[in-house]
Amino acid sequence: MTPRINIDGKRLLQRLDDFAKIGATPAGGVNRQALSAEDQASRRLLAELALARGFRIFQDPMANLFIRREGRFPRRAPFMIGSHLDSQPTGGRFDGALGTLAAFEVMESLEDVGIKADVPLEVVAWTNEEGSRFAPGTMGSMAFAAGAIPDAWSDLRGRDGAPFLEELKATLEALPAAEMRPLGFPISGYIELHIEQGPSLEQENTPIGIVYGIQGTRWLEVTIRGQAAHAGTTALEFRRDPMAAAIAALEPLYSSMMPRDPGVRFTVGRFAVEPGSVNAIPGLVTFTIDLRHPETTVIDALENQIRRACDNAAAAAGCRSELTQIFDMPPAVFSEDLLACLDRAAATLGLKTKRMLSGAFHDALFVSRVAPAAMIFVPCRDGLSHNEAEYVEPEHSVTGARMLLAATMEAIVLNA
Repeated sequence: MTPRINIDGKRLLQRLDDFAKIGATPAGGVNRQALSAEDQASRRLLAELALARGFRIFQDPMANLFIRREGRFPRRAPFMIGSHLDSQPTGGRFDGALGTLAAFEVMESLEDVGIKADVPLEVVAWTNEEGSRFAPGTMGSMAFAAGAIPDAWSDLRGRDGAPFLEELKATLEALPAAEMRPLGFPISGYIELHIEQGPSLEQENTPIGIVYGIQGTRWLEVTIRGQAAHAGTTALEFRRDPMAAAIAALEPLYSSMMPRDPGVRFTVGRFAVEPGSVNAIPGLVTFTIDLRHPETTVIDALENQIRRACDNAAAAAGCRSELTQIFDMPPAVFSEDLLACLDRAAATLGLKTKRMLSGAFHDALFVSRVAPAAMIFVPCRDGLSHNEAEYVEPEHSVTGARMLLAATMEAIVLNA
């Protein structure tokens, strides 16, 4: 069936331009943070485009937006494609938006030629994938997979102080044309198109990455308590300096973890010192660690290594160390059946591909907990993402959409 239809590349590229105007920044990126007025405007535009084509639109209590094209058997679990529309504060115009708009282009292309599959097809725009305004990220797909909004989110406030529940309510109310549906309904599968956010596809001149899984991520917060004292009068033997302990703990971790295992990702992303005075020895140091690896057992071992390093360094400095796990996302391995669909789609289109593991987490990770899932990557210039300079060549955007269409057709036949 696939050779009979194709996506409209000009239409897709124009849509990317149109959505990039919503929350546009002077440097050419977008600021369309989750549940903001700009996010609401992008959802509204997508809903208007869907209604104009005669598709039904839905949203669930998490404000995930769904666009439905009926199949011959409406009661069958739909097959789903999509991504997200929210961005980082100084984000790029392709991260998330390309996957969502390419999915909508697939749906429109099927409508253009009147092909109706047995299985209903739905496009989804997940809520708050980025986690830049409200943390954690991937809230929409996480709640979808759990079938409920976690109680812990009730008291969340955004980085701008906005209450999460109030902004969620406003976002839902901003789209009254959408029918409400419950969280976590059954689906037969999910494919997500996304930019690589890394340089390998571009460097290897490969237009399509077939993503077979997503590495696990664990966030740790380390607190080292010492004793604040005068910087000029306190000799070394009387110091209980948590900064010295932090440095002593981190130096061997930096020099061993990633150099010894190419699959490890070890990042200290936030560092706070109290009281933060230029002439005072700190009394408290807190820092975060982002730890990633494809295997949970390795992440467990690395966490234990970090705990020992911090405890030993703190004790040597006369301080106390505490380690808290603040986020844990196990790795995902995607559906072999859907990966085979992607392989067949690429062969049909004559596209060179590369099997890849995603270093970043995406909505597909949580969807894979409840349904078969897989991902497609396309190259981005210099691997740059979460940046206003993020760029995808038009030909790669169009090729990614063609791949998504062909894979969707393969998958719908598989699930018919």
